[in-house]
Parts: sequence; C-alpha cells; structure tokens
Amino acid sequence: MLRNALGKAFRFLGYTVQYGCIAHCAFEYLGGIVVCSGPSMEPTIQNSDIVFSESLSRHFYCIRKGDIVIVKSPNDPKSNICKRVIGLEGDKVCTSNPSDFLKSHSYVPKGHVWLEGDNLRNSTDSRCYGPVPYGLIRGRICLKLSPSLRTT
Repeated sequence: MLRNALGKAFRFLGYTVQYGCIAHCAFEYLGGIVVCSGPSMEPTIQNSDIVFSESLSRHFYCIRKGDIVIVKSPNDPKSNICKRVIGLEGDKVCTSNPSDFLKSHSYVPKGHVWLEGDNLRNSTDSRCYGPVPYGLIRGRICLKLSPSLRTT
C-alpha cells in the first residue's frame, strides 16, 4: 500500500514538472497574454487593455521601428513596460521632450533600442532613462485581444 501511494506521488510530481517545463517554454519562447496599465501608450493602447505579446521576434532579432514591445523596466527590473520602438542601433533620434525649444539628438548605441510612449506628454521612456538594451525586450505586441472594461 505504501509502495502504491509513493508511486502515485512520484508520478504526480513527474507530471507537474513536465507541464511546468512546457508552460515555461511556451511563455518564454512563444508569448503570453499581457494586461497593459498606465496612460503612456494612449490612444493606441488604453489602460487595462489586454494584448498578446509574442516572443519569437526578440529571439530572431526581428524587432523593427514602429513595433510596440513589452520590456523589463530599466528603472525597476520587477516590472514590465509597454513602449514603441522609435530607433534601433545606429539610428539618430531626438532625445529632447516635445516642449523643449532646442532639440537635441543622439545615436542609439549598438545592442540598444530607443523607446517612447505614444502619449509623449505623459510617458516615462528613453527620453528619461536613455537607450534600452535589446536583452530587456520580453516580447512584441501583435494582437489586441480586447479593449479595457471601462465604466463611464
């Protein structure tokens, strides 16, 4: 009886590890569902919109200008941010705020991207923390699953 119970427990543990590994690979290499929060990407993505983020683009270095990406925050590695890719390595980008009278420009260094929110007046982005390493990109948004559930 003990042998039978131990056998069932080990089989259950084995299945749990297998399915855990499959889930990890799916979320790491294929993508996942993300709930976006904050006003920085308005009007494209509203607060609480649900999107699908695919991860294959980052693994195959297929991120392009104009893509909206999910990135580990350079300021807080425990959180993710959603921004648009404005410049890739070697591109000349405007590094000043829209309200600045004198505009300043810089080049995006190798292995980095320049990110900005669509809502330029209400976005903390590369204009604040500089170019972001390509390795911090978690995925590219390819599908908006549903608009947020807002009450008016």
